[in-house]
Amino acid sequence: MSTIDFVIHAELRTDTGKGASRRLRREEKIPAILYGANKEPLMLTVEHNKVNNMAQNEAFYSHILTIMVDGKKHQAILKDVQRHMFKPKLTHLDFQRVEKGQKLHTHVPVHFINEKTAPGVKTDGGVVMHHIADIEVTCLPEHLPEFIEVDVANMNLGDTLHLSDLTLPKGVESVELGKGETHNQAVVSIVAPRVDKAAAADDEAAAPEAE
Repeated sequence: MSTIDFVIHAELRTDTGKGASRRLRREEKIPAILYGANKEPLMLTVEHNKVNNMAQNEAFYSHILTIMVDGKKHQAILKDVQRHMFKPKLTHLDFQRVEKGQKLHTHVPVHFINEKTAPGVKTDGGVVMHHIADIEVTCLPEHLPEFIEVDVANMNLGDTLHLSDLTLPKGVESVELGKGETHNQAVVSIVAPRVDKAAAADDEAAAPEAE
C-alpha cells in the first residue's frame, strides 16, 4: 500500500440539479458524492484546482483517500470521475466509503518492467503489446496496492502473459479470474513487428536486378 496521503477538504451542499452544478463550476468547485458502507450518501462540494492537481498523480485513482467534511474524516476510494468534453476540467466525482474489515472492489494500474531486456525484444526484435492498463481487484483496504508490477524479463517472441500468470500482492484477488477460466484475460504479449507491405514492395522494386 502506498504511503502517499491524499486529503480532500469538502463542504456539504444542499442545492442539486444541473443549475446548481453549473454555478459551482463557475466558482471553480466540483459537485461530488460520498456513498456506501450502508450509510446515507453525502452531497459534497470540493475545490476544483486542488483536486485536479491530485488527479495528475496515478496513485489518486487506486489509493484510499481521506475526505474531510465538517472536521470528520471519511476514508474512501474514487469510483468515478467525469470530465469536461474538451476542457481540462473535472465536472463530477463519486467517492465510495471504505470500511475496515470490508473488502473493496477497484481498478489498480499495471506497471510493466524489463521490457527492453526481454529476450523477445532484445534478441529477436519483437515489440511489447499491452492488452490492459489496469486490473480489477478485490481486497481489504489495508492490502490495496498502488499498482501491480508485471515483469516481462523472461518473455520470448510469441509469448503472452495472462491474468493467471501474474503473482498478485498478498491479500489481492483478480475479479475477472473469479468469474472463471473464460475471463483469463491476456495482459501482455511480445509480437513480431508489423511490416509495412507498401514500403516493402517499394524497396523490392527499387532493388537492383541480379545479373
